[in-house]
Amino acid sequence: MILLNLLFLVGLSPEVAQAQNNSGVALTNRYWDCCKPSCGWFGKGKFIRPVTACGIDDKPFETFSEGTGCKGGNAYTCSNQSPWAVNDTFSFGFAGVYIKGNLEDYWCCACYELTFTSPPSIAGKKMIVQGTNSGYDVIGNNKFALAVCFMVLS
Repeated sequence: MILLNLLFLVGLSPEVAQAQNNSGVALTNRYWDCCKPSCGWFGKGKFIRPVTACGIDDKPFETFSEGTGCKGGNAYTCSNQSPWAVNDTFSFGFAGVYIKGNLEDYWCCACYELTFTSPPSIAGKKMIVQGTNSGYDVIGNNKFALAVCFMVLS
């Protein structure tokens, strides 16, 4: 579980930035599906510029019209959309977001400050994430699916 605060907004119009204010409790998990971020399309939200997608070679596309690689297209999540630590208690990252009672227009490209409340090993640590994807798979609860690239070794 985490406590969340809308910290600041990147790429949103000033009217939208002033209209959003959120705090509360949310669930977290992690994902890395490599698909083009859902906030990578024009018309998906009220942002100035969609999230960048990359080709299979991890080179960014200059346009935002490429289809997702998960449905036969050529666009994928860029590897630089991975988390990084500033120090032992603070980090930055990206997330699939679901904020109860809102649609993707609300959270696409918005940034949130998350304060982890459990497990004890990370309680009190903070992370700032930018909403680059949707977290619709747990509707009913606020949710942040942290974009974390990991490998399973056999």
